[in-house]
Amino acid sequence: MKVQNSLLLIAVILVTTSCQNEVALFQQDGGGWFIDGDAVWTFDDGELTGTVTDGAGFVMTDKTYKSFELELEFYPSDSINSGVFVRCEGHAITATECYEINIWDSRPDPKYRTGAVVLKSAPKVHIETTNKWNTYKIRCQDDHIEVWLNGTLTADLQDSTIAEGYIGLQASGTGFMKFRNVHITVL
Repeated sequence: MKVQNSLLLIAVILVTTSCQNEVALFQQDGGGWFIDGDAVWTFDDGELTGTVTDGAGFVMTDKTYKSFELELEFYPSDSINSGVFVRCEGHAITATECYEINIWDSRPDPKYRTGAVVLKSAPKVHIETTNKWNTYKIRCQDDHIEVWLNGTLTADLQDSTIAEGYIGLQASGTGFMKFRNVHITVL
């Protein structure tokens, strides 16, 4: 009985410790992020939606992150170009100053379509994501970057180009992009 109680106590401590490191990002009433660009960003029922008719816009954290696990849900319209940008060096989003985890099934050059790390790693598998809810889990640990799309590993690379930076969500081109349940766990 003492062993069971000890194991239960250890499990409670581990869960409590891991939950303390998890933070919700891009919350309606929370601070710590800003909006820039041409997209219109709105909140409705816990969903952050970026709508754009021509151009690009993004939301970005005020804080930088180094080693972390980012989990989120996303729902792209069939015409949107979007992405999750991690370790951005400044308050702008580009595939050269950030790691861009792409969300764009119909990208003209499908090499870096949804699930890819643009300019770094083509997706290991093609998964269709438009007009439905999907999940991303992005793990950046030192120079190791891994991406899971709907539970499937799509990118696994070693790259030390950018060690730390901001996190951004994009809406570009024409259409809408929804995000919800965006959480980060600092490692």
